[in-house]
Amino acid sequence: MNLELILEKMEIKDNTFARQFETLVDGKLVSIEYSFQEKKIFLTRINTFDGFDNEEFINDLLKIIMEIAYERKLKVVPILPKIALFFRKNTTYRDLLPPGIKI
Repeated sequence: MNLELILEKMEIKDNTFARQFETLVDGKLVSIEYSFQEKKIFLTRINTFDGFDNEEFINDLLKIIMEIAYERKLKVVPILPKIALFFRKNTTYRDLLPPGIKI
């Protein structure tokens, strides 16, 4: 599925007050928390609801966040092993990693 189709299906809100990207799945919140330092966004936590285990959905959500990082000219620092694994599997986004970070 290409990114345009994913974007059409998934409404992402950048909740700057809560410092997280949010979307709803079956009326329930799924979010990825972040913090900023200089021109870097640190992805610090993935929040899902009980029983949610759709890794493909999280992968698609991360792809959208990577596109947001490109638009905002940010480098991405993956704090979680799951997000580091995303970079290993999706090598096209490795240029978003700051210098010195090896995945």
